[in-house]
Amino acid sequence: MRAVPWHRGGDDQRPLRGGLRTQGTGGTAVTDPSTRRPAPVVGVGALLLRSDGAVLIGHRIKPGEPESWCLPGGHVEAGETFEAAAAREIAEETGIQQVLDTRVFTLALRVGGDRTHVTAGVLARVGSDESSASLPEPEVFDRWIWARPTELPAPLFPASAALLAAWLDEPAPEGWALYPAAVTGAQPHAGR
Repeated sequence: MRAVPWHRGGDDQRPLRGGLRTQGTGGTAVTDPSTRRPAPVVGVGALLLRSDGAVLIGHRIKPGEPESWCLPGGHVEAGETFEAAAAREIAEETGIQQVLDTRVFTLALRVGGDRTHVTAGVLARVGSDESSASLPEPEVFDRWIWARPTELPAPLFPASAALLAAWLDEPAPEGWALYPAAVTGAQPHAGR
């Protein structure tokens, strides 16, 4: 059976409603929600750095997920830039309100699986080296630590592992593709 527009007939040029249907009886609508793929997930992960190069990383204990270590981050909300989403997620998850010099340094794409995940890696600096993280979401994170990028605890949350691999110029973890952002007028790894 081939898909055909649901026809009104005559000279009616109004847009069709209801999408396409299969020709014949008992067919499934081509736009049937049960046949659609899940919507892509667009997220952000923040490499929040102190002046000594230490990275903020949290111990993630979210119910229903294996425990892991994770960069601050989450979903990008409608109308947000990656940088704004990173600053918001840092504040929501760590209580740190002042971040400086936010910029995208990579995009990480989760390949394979049943859902597309795109995560932007955003580099940021704390406003003060004395900044300490609190636990506004104790059901998700039970502690935050500052660690050298080469001495991070394990296991890492998958998106965080991909972003950190990009930052450290290492190969992408299995199942991820990395797309470095172009950098103009700045060192791509300043602060490391």
